[in-house]
Amino acid sequence: MKRPTFLEGVGLALAASLSGAILFSALAPVIGHPTLLKLLIAGIGLAYTLYLLRRSGQRLGRVVTLSAWLLSSAIIWLLDPPLTLYLLLHIGLIWLIRSLYFYSSLFSALADLGLSGLGLATASWALLQTGSLLLGIWCFFLLQALFCAIPSEMKKRPGPGTASDEAGDRFQQAEQAAETALRRLSSIH
Repeated sequence: MKRPTFLEGVGLALAASLSGAILFSALAPVIGHPTLLKLLIAGIGLAYTLYLLRRSGQRLGRVVTLSAWLLSSAIIWLLDPPLTLYLLLHIGLIWLIRSLYFYSSLFSALADLGLSGLGLATASWALLQTGSLLLGIWCFFLLQALFCAIPSEMKKRPGPGTASDEAGDRFQQAEQAAETALRRLSSIH
C-alpha cells in the first residue's frame, strides 16, 4: 500500500476538526468540559490510530499495536492527569505509532516528533487566538498531514568505494567464509 498523501491528510484534518467540533457542541450540555475534551482527544486519537494502521503497508503487529494503544489510553484515563499532560501523552502515542510503522531511521522519527510538537504549538496558538476547537483540531491535523513528506529513512548514503562500502564487503566475505567453514564441519560428522 502506498504511503498516505498530503491531500489525504488534509481530508482527514477536515473530518477530524468537523467531527470534533460537532461532538463537542452536541455533548457539552450533557458532559463537563474537561471530561468531554478528554473523551474527544481519546476518540480522535483512536480514529487517527486506526487510519495509520490501515494505511501502513505492514500487516504484522496491528492487533498488538491497537491493543497496546487501547491499554495505554485506558491507563492514561485512569491516572487522570491534567488536560495538557493528557493531550501530550496521546500525541506521544500517535508519534510512536507513526515512528514504528512509517519510519526506519531514528532521524526520521525525530523529525516526526518535531512535526508533532509544531502541530501542538500551532493548535494551541489557534485555540488561544480564536477560542475555536474546530480551528485548533484543524491546525494540529493539517500539520500532521505533512508527515508524508518525511522520508522513511534519513541517513547519508555512502558513495561507492568509500570506507564503509569496503567494510561491508569485507564483512560479507567473512560471513560467507564462516558459513562455508560451518557447512564443512557439519558435513564431517
